[in-house]
Amino acid sequence: MKRKILFLGESYRADAITWMNGLKQFGDFEIITWELQTPNNSKINRLKRILEYFFSPLSIRKIIRTEKPDMVIAERTTSYGFLAALSGSKTIAVAQQGRTDLWPEGSLLYPLKKIIQKYAFKKAHLIHAWGPVMTISMKAVGVDMTKVLVLPKGIDFSRFTPSINTSNKIEAIVTRSLQPEYRHDSILKAFGILNQKGIDFSLTIVGDGTRLQFLKDLSKELQIENKVTFTGRIPNTELPNLLQQSNIYISMPITEGVSASLFEAMACNCYPVVSDIAGNQSWIKHRENGQLIEIDNVEMLAEELIWSFKNTESRNQAIMQNRKFVEENANYDVNMKVISEKYHELLDSLQ
Repeated sequence: MKRKILFLGESYRADAITWMNGLKQFGDFEIITWELQTPNNSKINRLKRILEYFFSPLSIRKIIRTEKPDMVIAERTTSYGFLAALSGSKTIAVAQQGRTDLWPEGSLLYPLKKIIQKYAFKKAHLIHAWGPVMTISMKAVGVDMTKVLVLPKGIDFSRFTPSINTSNKIEAIVTRSLQPEYRHDSILKAFGILNQKGIDFSLTIVGDGTRLQFLKDLSKELQIENKVTFTGRIPNTELPNLLQQSNIYISMPITEGVSASLFEAMACNCYPVVSDIAGNQSWIKHRENGQLIEIDNVEMLAEELIWSFKNTESRNQAIMQNRKFVEENANYDVNMKVISEKYHELLDSLQ
């Protein structure tokens, strides 16, 4: 009989889709999903969402009674992971999404999130760390590391294929959500500097988020709107094509766990220019296989973009090295097979 998994999390996210599709493909699992329905886009909705979250254990337990899933999996240890821990399921896997998931650090809810996370870690039978940077905070709070699987979900190499870009100008792409923590404004300001220096470029900003209108206005203010394309939210199937048309990938988050977007860019031969934070330092060495830029240092970002583009040989070497790295470490076919087998093993041992 086919085994069934209940997935708790935002099922529309590319990351979640990759996870679920891999389990269907390599583990022959049937997946059902549950997520909060209230958007997190205004104060009144935030209150409604908190209320919905408060009553959600009842909804989840009802689904478990009717659907009888063999296992519950959840993303984010401080939200859906906690709900998984409360679900009463015999088999639970939770995934830490960020470097710690305890974010933002100055938040009033921070002490509560710590308690919630500790409970989720305790109740989980398997904990996903999509990369080594995530294990640091886990060890610090005393997680039983025998329950932790350190492995990224990986990239589908049948879709994210390398391309040769021989363009004589910077053709940059940003594929992160348009939220304040991804610092798209710093990226636009750096391109404003490039424009003032008379350096030709095109910049594609993929995705949607609360900052879309602000960023469109900023590109006008910087007089670069004719060189910047905002695609809005696109189907994940269109992403490889956009990456293949670009030669530089930029990502400036202020916090990072493991970025699938970075691996996708590396697989498509985009040269990575990313923020100098722990999550990126795991994969990128400055001026070796990419660039590490101080957060919000607009001048440094502009200078390093110019350096990257001028140093064609160094860039091409990095591109080859990065493609080889993702093939060896972030192969979706290999990694999702390992994850699926781990789930079956876990179910066999706990049933």
